[in-house]
Amino acid sequence: MALEAYASRNRDEVHTDVLFEARQACYKARDAFYACLEKEADKKPTEIGSVGLLYPKECKPSRDAYEKSCRLSWVKHFDRQYCKNKRMQRLLDDKETRRGV
Repeated sequence: MALEAYASRNRDEVHTDVLFEARQACYKARDAFYACLEKEADKKPTEIGSVGLLYPKECKPSRDAYEKSCRLSWVKHFDRQYCKNKRMQRLLDDKETRRGV
């Protein structure tokens, strides 16, 4: 009841400090998960994330923290971005290998 009264009085007020802290927590969790992916790259991926991202079970705790800290739409966006960048890096590496550089 008190929460509803508070929400109705402060409907247009935006708490930018809360939004900023949540965003920073999301970025920190995301960076920790992707650092784990890079560190455990030699292990076989056994878990499936959003947009088909595969990751090893050693990264499961950081993935859970990542999904808990970020909105689902953000998780999907960051996963797509990560997959796109990895695919691009693989293509560039293959081109250099073929050229003999």
